[in-house]
Amino acid sequence: MPKVTRYDLYVTDTVLNYTGKDVPAIAVNGQTPMPTLYFTEGDTAMIVLHNKLRKGETSLHWHGLILPNGEDGVPWLTTPPIHAGESYTYKFALKQHGTYWYHSHTMLQEQSGMNGALVIDPRTPDTIPEYTMILTDFTTMKPSGVDRRLHAANDWFAIRKNKLRPGTVQSYSDAIKAGALGVKLTNEWKRMHAMDVSDVYYDRFLTNGKVEERAPQFKAGQRVRLRIVNGSSSTYFWIQFAGGKMQVVASDGADVEPVSVDRFIMGVAETYDVIVTLPADSTAYELLATAEDRTRSTSLWLGNGIRQLAPPLGPLDYFAGMKMMNGMMKMNGDLDDMGMKMGLQRMDMNEVMYPEITGQRGGTDKKADRGKEVTEEMAEMEGMDHTGHGAHAAAAAPRPVTLNYAMLRAPEPTTLPPGPMKELHFELTGNMNRYLWTINHKTISETDKIKINKGENVRLILYNNSMMRHPMHLHGHYFRVLNGQGEHAPLKNVLDIMPMETDTIEFAGTESGDWFFHCHILYHMMSGMGRVFSYGDSTEAPVFSNPRKAWRNFLKDDKHWHLMAQNDFATNGLDGELMLMNKRWELQTEWRIGYTGEHGQEVEARFGRYVDRMQWLFPYIGAEWRSHPMDMDIHEDNLFGEPNTWDDRKALNVGLRYTLPFLLVLDGHIDTDGQLRASLMREDIALTPRLRMDLMGNTDLEYMAGLRYVLDKTWSLRTHYDSDMGWGIGMAVTY
Repeated sequence: MPKVTRYDLYVTDTVLNYTGKDVPAIAVNGQTPMPTLYFTEGDTAMIVLHNKLRKGETSLHWHGLILPNGEDGVPWLTTPPIHAGESYTYKFALKQHGTYWYHSHTMLQEQSGMNGALVIDPRTPDTIPEYTMILTDFTTMKPSGVDRRLHAANDWFAIRKNKLRPGTVQSYSDAIKAGALGVKLTNEWKRMHAMDVSDVYYDRFLTNGKVEERAPQFKAGQRVRLRIVNGSSSTYFWIQFAGGKMQVVASDGADVEPVSVDRFIMGVAETYDVIVTLPADSTAYELLATAEDRTRSTSLWLGNGIRQLAPPLGPLDYFAGMKMMNGMMKMNGDLDDMGMKMGLQRMDMNEVMYPEITGQRGGTDKKADRGKEVTEEMAEMEGMDHTGHGAHAAAAAPRPVTLNYAMLRAPEPTTLPPGPMKELHFELTGNMNRYLWTINHKTISETDKIKINKGENVRLILYNNSMMRHPMHLHGHYFRVLNGQGEHAPLKNVLDIMPMETDTIEFAGTESGDWFFHCHILYHMMSGMGRVFSYGDSTEAPVFSNPRKAWRNFLKDDKHWHLMAQNDFATNGLDGELMLMNKRWELQTEWRIGYTGEHGQEVEARFGRYVDRMQWLFPYIGAEWRSHPMDMDIHEDNLFGEPNTWDDRKALNVGLRYTLPFLLVLDGHIDTDGQLRASLMREDIALTPRLRMDLMGNTDLEYMAGLRYVLDKTWSLRTHYDSDMGWGIGMAVTY
């Protein structure tokens, strides 16, 4: 008989320590990740959330569940936020079975520990023993600090990764060592920064809250169903098993026809059910989850005895990936599909960057034309059936079978009910330098809700025109992934879409209310990559007494302002800048202040808006003040033939900044005195992973060159020569 299953969840402040450093975090019922919740299909879930935080609101979203709109748990969109000291009861019928998870949808709380697995058993449960594991990422930095540094385009995360995996920074010294200087120069000619497959440096990756988790209860020869949840904030994981092949039987909670693979990648927020068989010996076999950037991993040991390791994954060949992306990128920032129609993860960029998959050399080898190889591999992969074997598999040397979406097949037909079809085209776009992530070049707050109607079918054609993977998640619905399996197209609620790919999904309009569609990389979502589908004929009772106010509150996430600052305390003076920015606007102040009148002082400020989709064009208004006593004998005209005002300048100006090839920034303005001024600069040139160079020259015949050696996220050693202030050496601080 159906029953009500109740959980009481108490949200409290806590401290975590995985590295010797105490880190503020959030616990639920005294633990992180949150406790695994177990239910049975057909029953009713009642979850009472008690907010015991010292301050601040919270929420819970039931990821992947089909439920009433008001229970979905997105603050200010579907469900009221739960303030400190308050409780809220979620109650909904369980219409499905499978592996799911739940997490906070409030700000960055998911990164602080508010994520947990959720399992719904069928009415007739499987007799195979099972184990549930949730993968998470842990950082010693405050999540807000991570978010701020991403928006500042700070290179500290890559420098940290470089200690574990040399080559991550892709500095000029790295390029020369790899024989890839031409690749590096082409990359910068196309105004691209160094390549990375993930944004954030993480200090640990965890399985059920541990770097290593043990499951000794499983015996030799036993089949085990593993319910794997990627509950990380921004990490993709490669999954491997030391005991042999894995049989994938479900994805995102929905059953699929079993398919045997050697490895697969889990996008952020995806879940997979796999069945493994422990070989018949007294050994503990490793299920290894390796971060896509291959900096670290986390393990689950199945069985008891001598440990059998899964094969470790080697370092990425970043320059091979960079070479491939150079061929894909046009000068205007768009990606070029090189005549190939790619999708469903079948053109795996990792086959270019990870040579051990194919046994071939990376793309920077002068004797290898990897672009040609990729094209040939794509032609072969087009002939794959859902077992993963291509037309030439028998003749080819054995190679590990890697799961892709084309191999997933639903056991039952998933065709949509009859009804009109609404087709939408979403281009996934972004700017890595300023960390702006958009759909059709607009953030959530820059768009209106997308109206759909009950009984209508919706088809989304998604094209990833950015340099990053995006795990796109739809709340409250399953969608079909059109993957060549006809009426047996698999059902999912998260789609991992790689750079340059085009994928098509479709879902039936069976619900009511407003439903969130967004990238599940937490920092991408907070930067604006999402949309809201709104049923125009909704039967849902209003949740908020003031819907307009609620909508404004919901849109605040990608409107945040971020503060950055740096200052050089040098022997010849202070040299620094302060910047306040949001997704489009920027206020910047620079100063150079000498300790004596001989060195002088100058301050410049500008306020403007990035107006083009790549954010290369920045018109602004500004002001400058300068006091620098000069010997009149060296008073010269500038390059425009106008008298220089080195010694005394107080003026307003209007100007334009533009990012040129090679990441050079051209700045030109005219001031209220009618004088023209232009400068050309480039900052943070990575000579080595930690040694950076800055260059600047302007039409006032001023110039500067500096070197900075990065010590940690805050401090650097710096020396520079300034035509006004002379030589200086000192310490630079960065916030």
